[in-house]
Amino acid sequence: MTQDAHKRAVAAAAIDEVKPLFNADCVIGVGTGSTAVHFIDLLAQYRHDFRGAVASSDATAKRLRDHGIEVFELNHVGSVPVYVDGADEINPRLEMIKGGGAALTREKVVAACAERFVCIADASKRVAVLGGFPLPIEVIPMARSYVARELVRRGITPVYRDGVVTDNGNQILDCYDFLIEDPQRTEAELNNIVGVVTNGLFAARGADVLLLAGEDGVARFTR
Repeated sequence: MTQDAHKRAVAAAAIDEVKPLFNADCVIGVGTGSTAVHFIDLLAQYRHDFRGAVASSDATAKRLRDHGIEVFELNHVGSVPVYVDGADEINPRLEMIKGGGAALTREKVVAACAERFVCIADASKRVAVLGGFPLPIEVIPMARSYVARELVRRGITPVYRDGVVTDNGNQILDCYDFLIEDPQRTEAELNNIVGVVTNGLFAARGADVLLLAGEDGVARFTR
């Protein structure tokens, strides 16, 4: 089975996970990335069974609207019963690295407002220790060089993601050579660097459910 087929399989499993929550008032959170795209495409056939969605990026909002799903501002909703999104890496404690698509800040905000976070991924994303995938950090533009120096001082190799501007108008530094033994401590430490908007560690608010697609089908894990 190809990786794309795995993504479609886990997206279908996510539909089964969230369908029991659907009602006329239900607004769900929807993430960003290739696996989330498959989820949105499958979600479209149920668009009359729930009220709408909160999107974690402009790209996701456009795809939802293209499918006839109403998109709400999070400020007008307050909280969502479930948030469905992918991961670039996820460990056995369901702590993640996210942000390969540069939507990490909005993803983290929607996740914080969700009663349940369902992560959808293929088996290649599960790791024992986070950090093989470069950790993204969103920074305000004027602070990029300062934040980079602070990262180097901590033994981290930052690389500017050239030409990328986030939906918030900010820039991305990707951190290499950086295995993360204590994700919650590291998440807090990096967020305390002046000029950092947030980093791509989802540890303080990790996933509640992991749906993981592999050769034997989709496995379900919880905290």
